[in-house]
Amino acid sequence: MLRVEEIADAALALPSEARALLADRLVESLDPVEDSSIRKLWAEEAQRRLRELRSGKVKSIPGAEAMARLRQKYSG
Repeated sequence: MLRVEEIADAALALPSEARALLADRLVESLDPVEDSSIRKLWAEEAQRRLRELRSGKVKSIPGAEAMARLRQKYSG
């Protein structure tokens, strides 16, 4: 069985759109959202972020680098 860290590393290597879809499915599996307005807002947010990436408004960084930054910031 894969360890969580191995799964996370594999997921972070996916293209941004695939990661967004995976994140959505994982969140749904934790707490099914009954309120369609909340689901709609999250879908709109995901689309906005994807548009920003595709337009070049924001720059992506490799997943491993993002995780390293977070670990450094929150290690203590």
